Amino acid sequence: MFTPPVGFHFKVEVLDLTPVADDLRFIEVGGLALEVATEEVPEGGENRFVQRYPGRAKYGDLVLKRGLLKRSEVWNWARQCIEELDIEPHDVNVTLLNAEHEPLMTWHLVGAFPVKWAISDLNATANAFVVETLSLAYRHFRLDKS
Repeated sequence: MFTPPVGFHFKVEVLDLTPVADDLRFIEVGGLALEVATEEVPEGGENRFVQRYPGRAKYGDLVLKRGLLKRSEVWNWARQCIEELDIEPHDVNVTLLNAEHEPLMTWHLVGAFPVKWAISDLNATANAFVVETLSLAYRHFRLDKS
């Protein structure tokens, strides 16, 4: 019987970026998505529906969340891209791991760069860590299965 893999055992790597300690320890990864854009074309004399034609593939932004760090090469990269508009794309690997810490599947994102950075609300009545969220745009991904 097949058991689906668990979603809490993963790692993220920003290739060609030398991280400091805990820099790539994300608690959540979201936005890995692929869809085809469609173009709607009304047909003369046909009012029951609109023709839909496939267009290009669209990829959602990769959304990474982690506890806020005081020193971070990932933050430096995001600041450089967003504040200074000095865009330096990096490939990113998101790897799902098995119980032995071996790769099950790797999504290899090509040409990723930061497009948004935010922290969670600061709230004196909540007992929660400060979480930073980083959104990355990318050209496309390929899936490598082990």
